[in-house]
Amino acid sequence: MPLVFTAWRHPRPIDHEGRCIGRTNLRVDPRKVRRLARRIHRHARAQGLPQVVCTSSLVRCRAVGRHLRSLGWQHVVDDALLEADFGTWDGQAWARIAREAVDAWVADFLHHRPGGGESLQQVLQRAASWQPPEPGASVIGHAGWMLARRWLQTHGPGRPPTQASQWPKPPAHGEAWSLMA
Repeated sequence: MPLVFTAWRHPRPIDHEGRCIGRTNLRVDPRKVRRLARRIHRHARAQGLPQVVCTSSLVRCRAVGRHLRSLGWQHVVDDALLEADFGTWDGQAWARIAREAVDAWVADFLHHRPGGGESLQQVLQRAASWQPPEPGASVIGHAGWMLARRWLQTHGPGRPPTQASQWPKPPAHGEAWSLMA
């Protein structure tokens, strides 16, 4: 039976609307951090899961990990869990990014490096290589990383998306997905 872990999307960050957000370090409402941490804590207790949480170093994930650490959890920071790197686009308003640049990304969805950052192929490889430090560990994740991991689980590594229209919708903030390790 394959090992499974739960990935929770980080709380909704402050001031993200209308912007290309990858590795931009945005704050999150402390109440939302506590609320998500309590949900994860209850879920882990109900399921008999270890109190181990893995996050990227970005505040929107790390803050939840820090709160869980205050509840006695082990908090592992691992930048293999980072959101996609959008290079010079990161943090910019989508309206300020040239339409031609976005079209170039869509035309070569798998290999193009938006803003000179990271290609989807690189995100898929990074997501595929990550393994939890302990079976059943929880992850506070970013939408791009979670989508990459789910794509690999559903389609396998030999069938990457070649068109933007194939890429699924992101999980809601605070949503949990069971993913295979």
